[in-house]
Amino acid sequence: MFVKKALKGIPLAIVLCVIGAPNVHSKDLLSAGTTPSAPEEPKKSETITLGELLKIAVENNPAIQASESAAHAKKASISAARTLPDPTVTLQSMGDVIPGKLQRGDPSSARVIGVEQEIPFPGKLGLKGKIASIEAEVEQLNHTQTRRQIVAELKQAYYELFLVTKSMEIVRTNMKLLQDLAEVAETRYRVGQGIQQDALKAQVEISKNIERLLRLDQRRVTAEAQINRLLNRPPDAPLGKPADFQKAELKYSLEELSQMAKLNSTALQVREREVERGQRTVELAQRGYYPDFSFGFNYYDREENPKMYGWMLKASVPLYFWRKQRPESESARSSLESARKMRESTTVSLDSEIKQLYTVATSSDRLVKLYATVLVPQTKFSLQSAIANYQVGKADFLTLIDSFLALQEVELKMYESLSDFEKALAQTELLVGTDLTG
Repeated sequence: MFVKKALKGIPLAIVLCVIGAPNVHSKDLLSAGTTPSAPEEPKKSETITLGELLKIAVENNPAIQASESAAHAKKASISAARTLPDPTVTLQSMGDVIPGKLQRGDPSSARVIGVEQEIPFPGKLGLKGKIASIEAEVEQLNHTQTRRQIVAELKQAYYELFLVTKSMEIVRTNMKLLQDLAEVAETRYRVGQGIQQDALKAQVEISKNIERLLRLDQRRVTAEAQINRLLNRPPDAPLGKPADFQKAELKYSLEELSQMAKLNSTALQVREREVERGQRTVELAQRGYYPDFSFGFNYYDREENPKMYGWMLKASVPLYFWRKQRPESESARSSLESARKMRESTTVSLDSEIKQLYTVATSSDRLVKLYATVLVPQTKFSLQSAIANYQVGKADFLTLIDSFLALQEVELKMYESLSDFEKALAQTELLVGTDLTG
């Protein structure tokens, strides 16, 4: 960086003092205990892209696999709901018990083979099949929602890890430069050309950066554990360094995003299917007031007497409708009303959440552009000016440190805004049901 190059321009007398002066450490200046060490700089590792992580997650995440299996199970149950109940086969022997023989001369003595089939009132099986089909659609939508949820969580964890990695790189690089500045300040103080406050200020800022690195390292471990969880790996499984990526662009207005959510949101589609299921359940409950039927056919083997055939038709009578059918109907209508209210609540929540995320995305987008095009260049120029003035004695050491730290802060804020923007897009994708970043 230009800061380190500029340090080489410190007056020759000071540089000679640095070379020839005794080795002065922070413990000589600070009496408040030992400064904690910064986290070790990670060894160079291969970079990994977001696309590679997403592919692994979709293939291995147990939540996605479980929801897919549940969707298949619901789909397989549709035909069973539409099918008639199993018929009943009857075998009877009317005669002697031991030994089991017919009684001669008794016309009622016979061997009987019968078949009986229960037939629900017309329309009931069709409604049960429609309800099962809707439930299968809901489960399939839940699978899609689970997949999108995992993708959104992985994207947010990836951008968090990217932010932490970039921040640690910036802080580590700046710590090395701060140490160079601290050595200059300590040497100037020892030779009487500076004040102790300068050396203390540099060491304090180094300690602050050590603290920042420790906190960033904690966030790194958390982000890596989150990514490994989504990939179905052990929490401490090694991950590559997040690769740089091209910043996405939000090409849609708030109104367009809201319209996309109404068309593609899986959460809203689930609510719609639940309302439809409630309507079919009400219809089925109303048909509970109608009787179900049973049809049977019997064959009588009477040996010495002529063979006989018989049939029967039975109908259930909903005699206790006020204790069974009526409560079932009321329960179905209440469930339908609840599903409608939940649909309304989901619609309102979607609009509110999309608006919040849109505000975060647009403001973060503007901040990224402001930092990249204005604040970072201006702060770099301010630091260059401070270094130049410090070399000729027109600026004190504290001004130089403040300018240096200001550049570090705007660089960190730029990456933080970039991460916030990408995270907001990932959450918005989950709500609108559409890929916004490619």
